[in-house]
Amino acid sequence: MSILSCSYHYYKKTNFVNRSYFYLNPIRTSTMNNPVLSKKIDFKILCSDIDGTLLSTENDVSKFTISEIARIKNALQIVLVSARMPQSMTYLQERLGVAKEPIICYNGALIMEDENEIFSCTMLLGQVEELYQIAKKYNIELGLYFKTEWYVETNSERVQKETRDTRATPVFRKTTTTLSDWKKRKISAHKIMLMGTKGATDQIFPLLIKQFGEQLHLYRSNDTLIEVAPKSVSKLSAIKLLLQPGQTLRQVIAFGDNYSDLEMLQSVGCGVAVENAREEVKAIANEVTLRNTEDGVAHWIHQNLIF
Repeated sequence: MSILSCSYHYYKKTNFVNRSYFYLNPIRTSTMNNPVLSKKIDFKILCSDIDGTLLSTENDVSKFTISEIARIKNALQIVLVSARMPQSMTYLQERLGVAKEPIICYNGALIMEDENEIFSCTMLLGQVEELYQIAKKYNIELGLYFKTEWYVETNSERVQKETRDTRATPVFRKTTTTLSDWKKRKISAHKIMLMGTKGATDQIFPLLIKQFGEQLHLYRSNDTLIEVAPKSVSKLSAIKLLLQPGQTLRQVIAFGDNYSDLEMLQSVGCGVAVENAREEVKAIANEVTLRNTEDGVAHWIHQNLIF
């Protein structure tokens, strides 16, 4: 039986400074989902999704967010967690002043720290080829991602938006050419993006769940997009790999808005959803903060995290 191509390089954080503990502000009342919010908790890591969560615009963070991260970054490790590719995250790290910290890319399929690979897991190339054949029948295009590489066939409106929002540039070539190249190089996809009309996406999504649901993660990002990742990885699995000896998930704060954030928010010590999050995400979160366009993450940090 074929297995996924995964590799892990032991991660040991060498520049972590164990400073004063952060506590949730005792002035705030505990929520129904989290009875311990008013107690002192020794948090070590703050993880945040990017799009729809940390960003106040389509592709940037606000001055308020930058200032709040600057206030806490020497005591809490700041980890960006996203479906984005590495170069679409590193410019945000630089803006936030946390460029030396690890980033969790492709919903957990790739973890990088300062251009060094900590963890990598790709899909089977045969799975990618099957997905392509099915997508063709519904006139759905594929975006194929491997590390810092991004391949698409046409410069569609969706691709143009992705380029603007993520500051990444794709290579335009036929999907068959990419698959042939990857076969020679013995590599495969960290992520696949299926891009189609709402009607086509509505039709294909249940079919993909039925055929690949036990092998791959399939996320409906919005009405016209489906993200695909290896089944064995998630944002939560990547966070677990970054925990240092003695650290637990209870010492992690996480922010999110979408289906790919559900498991992460449910499992950490404090999971916070932004107001614009999907209802299912807000339902399981310990707390709900303001919308991303209102700097919800920064406001929550400002109100709750104190020395």
